Amino acid sequence: MNNAEIIKNAMEDFKKVQNYMLIAREENATKTYNVMKDEYLSLKALLNVLGVNLTDIDKIKE
Repeated sequence: MNNAEIIKNAMEDFKKVQNYMLIAREENATKTYNVMKDEYLSLKALLNVLGVNLTDIDKIKE
């Protein structure tokens, strides 16, 4: 797998996790939100290392 594929997959996962987090926050599902936050932070760190600018795509901002 090359960097472009890794970035594409991580971006897709990042988008999904953010959407789940927003729904969990809306439903006040604190435990679910916190579990998803761990995944969110891992994906965010990976994307940062890969040089992806998250400014426009990060809806959670944590």
